[in-house]
Amino acid sequence: MAYVYLLLLLLPALILLIIVTHSFHIVPQRMVFIVERLGKYNTTLEAGFHVVVPFLDRVAYRHSLKETAIDTAVQVCITRDNIPVEVDGVLYLKVMDPAKASYGINDYLFATTQIAQTTMRSIIGKLDLDQTFEERDQINAHIVEAADKASDPWGIKVTRYEIKDIKPPKSIYDAMEKQMRAEREKRATIAQSEGEKQARINKAEGEKQELIARSEGEKQKRINEAEGKAQEIERLASASQQAIREVASAIALDGGQQAVSMRLAEEYITQFGNLAKTNNSMIVPSDVADIAKVLKTATSIVKDTRNELSEIDL
Repeated sequence: MAYVYLLLLLLPALILLIIVTHSFHIVPQRMVFIVERLGKYNTTLEAGFHVVVPFLDRVAYRHSLKETAIDTAVQVCITRDNIPVEVDGVLYLKVMDPAKASYGINDYLFATTQIAQTTMRSIIGKLDLDQTFEERDQINAHIVEAADKASDPWGIKVTRYEIKDIKPPKSIYDAMEKQMRAEREKRATIAQSEGEKQARINKAEGEKQELIARSEGEKQKRINEAEGKAQEIERLASASQQAIREVASAIALDGGQQAVSMRLAEEYITQFGNLAKTNNSMIVPSDVADIAKVLKTATSIVKDTRNELSEIDL
């Protein structure tokens, strides 16, 4: 009997505990609870503390509002050029309308994943094998657009889709590797030939510049030599002119003509005496002994030269 009384005392407490458990709910941050009353949608509980009617209301669904990443399974897709490739990716989505996500479809994660996979097969079927590697961004964009449009009635927003890997058959992979190796060797050969071409161009340009510089230097050298010779001739002529003027001035002085005659006579005798000492052959006047006549002729020449210089001075 004691146990019966104890049970009767604990029964109300147990009932009260059950009522409290079904009446109070704490919803975590970025979570929502869908509450049904008598099997029908009643309200959506957001983050915080909530009280519901026990036994009449119940939490039917719990949804996370965080963005969720779903790893899609590897699937075989056939390209336009009939090559099977294995493709897998990651789908990113989040719940925008919890009520639609609860009652619009049975399993929105599975449904969205299937839409992404079927859309991928459809898109890759329109592309060649090379394009599947080159147009990943376009493929991702098409999948996101199609999956987001299809999942909109379910209250789901598809944010991104990323292809993780595309694996062609091993035979195709080996052929692609050989093609890439050949392409790399081709680019290396072209780069080497371009380098050699540029080197030859640079060398020819350097030789051209060297020849131009050398010719310019030779030109300047010749100009300098010509100018030097011209200045030398000019100075020699000026010196000769000055010497002649001084000689003419000296001849014009008293006794100048006698000095010239004596100098000419001495030079004449000296040079005539040297004829016997050398093997020179020369034509001489028949009257070489007539020194007076020679001196007279030389004096006449000196006199005429002096007159011409005097006229030049005037």
